Amino acid sequence: MTTLVFGATGQVAQELSRLEGMTCVGRAQADLTDADACVDLIAQTKPKAVINAAAYTAVDSAENEEPLATQINGAAPAAMARACAAHDIPFVHISTDYVFDGSGSTPWSVDDQVAPLGAYGRSKLAGEVGVRDAGGTHAILRTSWVVSAHGNNFVKTMLRLGADRDALNIVADQIGGPTPARAIAKACESIAQQLRTDPAKTGTYHFSGREDVSWADFARNIFQQAQLSCKVSDIPSSDYPTPAKRPLNSRMDCGTTSATFGIERPNWRDGVADILRDL
Repeated sequence: MTTLVFGATGQVAQELSRLEGMTCVGRAQADLTDADACVDLIAQTKPKAVINAAAYTAVDSAENEEPLATQINGAAPAAMARACAAHDIPFVHISTDYVFDGSGSTPWSVDDQVAPLGAYGRSKLAGEVGVRDAGGTHAILRTSWVVSAHGNNFVKTMLRLGADRDALNIVADQIGGPTPARAIAKACESIAQQLRTDPAKTGTYHFSGREDVSWADFARNIFQQAQLSCKVSDIPSSDYPTPAKRPLNSRMDCGTTSATFGIERPNWRDGVADILRDL
């Protein structure tokens, strides 16, 4: 199956490029600030499925660049979804836990009320709305805390800092499921294939690593596996202010993903081990 993947340089797209039958395109082939370019590429190539792994992911910068973030995260995937609907092509779109406000401690259900805290979350929510409104066969896959051997992410940052420092202060009141990009890629591939044979599986789903953990405890495991002696001290989010407010509760209920597609939550500890081997 030939699948068109938007976002060639991103963490998930780089993992998708390792899988058979994937054609990954970047900004040179389809700039997401130009939604028409995305539509034209889908119309020209007529793939068996489309996966949108591209996004504006600079959470803090989005506070000052919300129109740009909304164009890339909102208007572009909406246009892709409309093009896919017009050509009867299944569309898989990656979204985020940032569409929720992070309150409470219960894992978020796919049907829970969305209430983004900042510009990034609002831009991703706009994309979700646009994909649903397009009316085609689709799956919106919300995920969290993406990590891999590619690009910039928490694992690579901890490895760099942990090698240079004896101790670090890490936020301990934000809880979520770190998710290996490789697992997300395989999930997207499986979902796209299943949507082709069963369009009734159209809907919104959650996919995150298990078990849920704080950033501080995640860092401890990274250092343990990497055999780094850096000590981690727990701090509250209030001690590490950022331009964009982060959700404290990023736990996600992934039960519908398991029940519908047979895809289980990946073990993030195994994911860290894979990243260390890749690096």
